[in-house]
Amino acid sequence: MKAFYAQEQKRHDPKAFLSSGAPQPNPEKPERVERLLAGARAAGCAIERPGSYGLGPIAAVHTPEYLDFLEHIFPRWQRIEGASAEVIPNIHPLARGGAYPASAVGQAGYHMADTACPISAQTWESACWSAWSAVAAAEAVMEGAPAAYALCRPPGHHAFADVAGGFCFVNNSAVAAQRLRRDAARVAILDVDLHHGNGTQGIFYARSDVLTVSLHADPVRFYPFFWGHADERGEGAGLGCNLNLPLPRKSGDKAFLDALDVAFRRIRAFAPEALVVALGLDAFEGDPFGGLSVSTPGFSRIGAAIAGLGLPAVIVQEGGYLCDALGDNLTSFLGGFEAGRSA
Repeated sequence: MKAFYAQEQKRHDPKAFLSSGAPQPNPEKPERVERLLAGARAAGCAIERPGSYGLGPIAAVHTPEYLDFLEHIFPRWQRIEGASAEVIPNIHPLARGGAYPASAVGQAGYHMADTACPISAQTWESACWSAWSAVAAAEAVMEGAPAAYALCRPPGHHAFADVAGGFCFVNNSAVAAQRLRRDAARVAILDVDLHHGNGTQGIFYARSDVLTVSLHADPVRFYPFFWGHADERGEGAGLGCNLNLPLPRKSGDKAFLDALDVAFRRIRAFAPEALVVALGLDAFEGDPFGGLSVSTPGFSRIGAAIAGLGLPAVIVQEGGYLCDALGDNLTSFLGGFEAGRSA
């Protein structure tokens, strides 16, 4: 399987985030890349550098107002006397869609959902290359590859059309799905990250050409809290084109695979021509976030089950944080996927 990654993706190096109001070291570290690269190589992937695709594929799912903010906010923030080293919001609007602030502080609050997505000097460059890795994987599948893996870092599924959040800036899975729409009349996104893909859901919530399905820890007591509940079905033309499958905390392999069966029924009913897998490895039982309890062999079974759909697939890396098994979990998933495709 081809895999895509650019070294510029490591330059984003966030230092902290707030957890329960307390500053903590940011878990979305560049070291994740080395673990994931080792895991991809162990699965037999050939790592290729993506091309630079420009802003077009990113602007296809994000607003120009937001992209202008991401590109230029850091130097503006540095001109504020006494400002933090990284862009971190301290105010959020109660309602969006009205006046747009000229202030860098106001815009940070408008475009950043939480304190877990600090922006530094290299964030914009890294986020673009992360998205271009997803575009390259989509292009490979459009050219006939049965599957391709995009090592996207920073991740993307918490990014809305005009809001960053949860370590995410550009929604790589949405970028890949929109790119696939050039050839595919319908695309399904299957998100198997520990956390609900709220940004992905938001981008496609009113569309009928992209089905969004997410398995995740129940948000009633888990991030992102306000999205990911089972009654969120889409709206307008997209009504019935969103499916959330929240799982009880500490659910393991069997519960996850049972929920996948439900997801597959909806995906088959949608009859997509291509699939994006938003691959979070943070559902692992030993992940620092500790929300679910999928085992390393369980990721192989999950990969094989998804491959059984028989769809051209772009596998986009989302979460999965530093632990001894991170690379092994990726190897297990990709190996299982290849075995399931060959079965």
